[in-house]
Amino acid sequence: MKKIIYLAGGIVLMSLFSCKSQKGINAVNAVAFPEFSSEAHRGGRGLMPENTIIAMRHAIDLGVTTLEMDTHVTLDKEVVVSHDEYLNALFTKTPEGGEITKATQKNYIIYKMKYAELRKFDVGTKFYPAFPEQKKVNTYIPRLADLIDSVQNYLKANNKKQVFYNIETKSSAKDDGIYNPEPAAFVKLLMDVIEQKKITPYVVIQSFDKRTIQLIHEKYPAVRTSYLVSNNQTFEEHINELGYKPFIYSPAYKLVTADLVKKCHDQQIKIIPWTANTKEAIQNLRNLKVDGIITDYPNLLVD
Repeated sequence: MKKIIYLAGGIVLMSLFSCKSQKGINAVNAVAFPEFSSEAHRGGRGLMPENTIIAMRHAIDLGVTTLEMDTHVTLDKEVVVSHDEYLNALFTKTPEGGEITKATQKNYIIYKMKYAELRKFDVGTKFYPAFPEQKKVNTYIPRLADLIDSVQNYLKANNKKQVFYNIETKSSAKDDGIYNPEPAAFVKLLMDVIEQKKITPYVVIQSFDKRTIQLIHEKYPAVRTSYLVSNNQTFEEHINELGYKPFIYSPAYKLVTADLVKKCHDQQIKIIPWTANTKEAIQNLRNLKVDGIITDYPNLLVD
């Protein structure tokens, strides 16, 4: 009798889970993805300090449809917005305003630091030679939750259209336990923030690490995913190794050809290349009919 009741309860739970998943999928499908996704890479690091709240707000003012960003996890399990696994000497200063060097930067591994300590470092005032136009502002590495709150409040206060979030999981198998948590833990922490902030319909999770987006596809089927690629494997090889058709296929922009665009569209997959930073490259991609472009200079893309 107990076994029968347990099994029945299990069936009910499975049914509820199925209904919840379908409801989530329907909610996402009800929100149309931009016809052309203009994406500010790391918030538009050619213009503002990368992956910061002030960069995201600036990109919104420029008129992008999508904010592209990267995520890592701290020692105390906070999801933070940063591309590098450690504090990058190219644009980071110590809390006291001192220099971090190439020789010492790996002493500051984000996964080994608590967020309260991490937040004290300045990532916006040091001159960054690769991006001489970048405005210098004293700013910090934000928690993803705080960045979302700030963006959502900014949109509302300024009567701006809702933007999409293209969020990358920065992880790899060789770095599990060193620079990043293993995939299941990373995905759970990330999705907890996204679901708490109620922005799921406006989110794409992207990664070079197929493990994380495979988990998203399996456990959060309502969430759009994007497969980032940078090598010369074929489109078919990439899709086969991923094991499912992602919402977006996102190659390095120099890999994009008319044939690749056609292959994506024939499979009902959007193609959004990264990171095109000149007017010529952007126009060439538009001529190929890509579905969006990721750039460090969103002013060029919007113009």
